[in-house]
Amino acid sequence: MTSTAGGAAQLLAVSDLHVGYPENRSLVERMRPDTDDDWLLVAGDVAETVADVRWALETLAGRFRQVVWAPGNHELWTHPKDTVTLRGVARYEHLVQMCRDLGVLTPEDPYPVWDGPGGPVAVAPLFLLYDYSFLPAGCATKEQGLEYAHGTGVVCNDEFLLHPDPYPSREAWCRARVAETERRLAALPDDLPTVLINHYPLDRHPTDVLWYPEFAMWCGTTLTADWHRRFRVETMVYGHLHIPRTTWHEGVRFEEVSVGYPREWRKRPEPPGRLRRIVPREVGAR
Repeated sequence: MTSTAGGAAQLLAVSDLHVGYPENRSLVERMRPDTDDDWLLVAGDVAETVADVRWALETLAGRFRQVVWAPGNHELWTHPKDTVTLRGVARYEHLVQMCRDLGVLTPEDPYPVWDGPGGPVAVAPLFLLYDYSFLPAGCATKEQGLEYAHGTGVVCNDEFLLHPDPYPSREAWCRARVAETERRLAALPDDLPTVLINHYPLDRHPTDVLWYPEFAMWCGTTLTADWHRRFRVETMVYGHLHIPRTTWHEGVRFEEVSVGYPREWRKRPEPPGRLRRIVPREVGAR
């Protein structure tokens, strides 16, 4: 798939909409493109229930030329409040089919090419999960890391709600996803830059500012630490940390595009829910 974007079109991004909060739902209701040709990248954590995910993506797909979705951990939760009780791979596949019904692209679809301003770039939504390899200082194994995290009281709800069925563990599911995604990215043309969209950063460096560093265990995998170099990345788009900002790593732009929870965005000076421009780069971006 290749875009037919016009001369003023933009590739925009957002994540961590968490529309189960009424304040965040209102933000989504107000989100609009600047042009009829704008695309929107959604880097996961839309909501915890399938009905809320559908509402948000259907709303956005009705406004943007193309919506591209990568799942977060919250979509994959089998939450007690959700009437859809599917777990693991079956839940993910259910969400993918829902997106296809809405015309939303997913990690299971061919990577589209954006050929509007700033292009061409391949736009690749990823689903990679994590494998507990971002360990706390002084810990050498997942078991040690989890013991340390439980001791601090900082434990991700994934441990109770994100099931890897039929894989034996979340890290096994992660490794299978990494292997398949690596194969697909390697098949792209060698001269085509990429925009990679993943719920988690591909490299650990964005987690260095976490208030609770042990939470990094649920934030990615060291298996992707060189992907920003190997796959000609123009921008790596991610969320999950609820720390919206731009960082640069080995000359590559990493863009955290979270909205986050109301208690978080109320403290920030900028208006909440701003869509981040990925391509062409915003004025001031190196």
